[in-house]
Amino acid sequence: MSNHALPAFITDEKLVELYKQMWLIRYFDEKVDQFFAKGMIHGTTHLCVGQEATAAGSIAVLQEKDKITSTHRGHGHCIAKGASVDKMMAELFGKVTGYCKGKGGSMHIADVEKGNLGANGIVGGGIPLAVGAALTSRMKNEGYVVLCFFGDGAANEGSFHESLNLASIWDLPVVFICENNQYGMSGSVKDMFNIEHIADRAQAYGIPGKVIDGNDMLEVMNAVYEAVEYARSGKGPVLIEAKTYRWKGHSKSDAKKYRTREEEQEWRKKDPIKRFKEYLMEKGVLTEEKAEQLREEAFREIEDAVAFAEKSPEPSLDTLLEDVYA
Repeated sequence: MSNHALPAFITDEKLVELYKQMWLIRYFDEKVDQFFAKGMIHGTTHLCVGQEATAAGSIAVLQEKDKITSTHRGHGHCIAKGASVDKMMAELFGKVTGYCKGKGGSMHIADVEKGNLGANGIVGGGIPLAVGAALTSRMKNEGYVVLCFFGDGAANEGSFHESLNLASIWDLPVVFICENNQYGMSGSVKDMFNIEHIADRAQAYGIPGKVIDGNDMLEVMNAVYEAVEYARSGKGPVLIEAKTYRWKGHSKSDAKKYRTREEEQEWRKKDPIKRFKEYLMEKGVLTEEKAEQLREEAFREIEDAVAFAEKSPEPSLDTLLEDVYA
């Protein structure tokens, strides 16, 4: 773990909360994985197991007024920004108590009141939305920063280049966070980029670029905090590349035949939750007993979310044409 001093508002109590939050993110996705395998949830889903530190660590350093845009692999971002796991699970079950009344599914969870401008089923789709929100903040003098999450695959979309250029020339308060989990669907970053680091592209737009270990909670928190305050001060955007790994396949139908089991095992040794727990125990703010208690609490919260989703009503047929247009 990094040894940098954390921002003053990240207290020991907050660190312990974040440990539980990481388990909440992991258990949510592992439970969703089980239900998809049993055919109890329909549509598709993209899981972020193994990437918990990028979501929890990045969002932990935001102010309440700050916004995020998410991706198709967005459950962790939503939970870290304060989404209700009950409403999220109900949405995946297609129930009326879900965030989109059961009509949006995994890739369309949003909670505008909490500053979550939404997950997005389009690769790179959230990047221009983040720039638009940052422009709003600037024009209305609202002082908020937008964290924009996207994957390595989105860094080769036109929306990435257009958005970084606009944000750069207008000095917009947006921090672009590329969660480089090594694969865009089945395509390895080694085959899709002729540069070592995606963050190197920042130079082309005249903005700072930084590469971090996306499985190191402290490094994530420090780097994102510095970038957020830089953007908030009016200096413009920052591009951060967080190197991480998704333990599961691209989506529920992915057998992961494009990567080796040895590679997977190597990355599992870098488990962000385990690493964060070791740091907290060394720091003396977490005991083995307390860690187990927090893990069990997170597990029970997800079990309760499942119970809530299962007992919630299905949408009735007469609501079929509601919410079709804004």
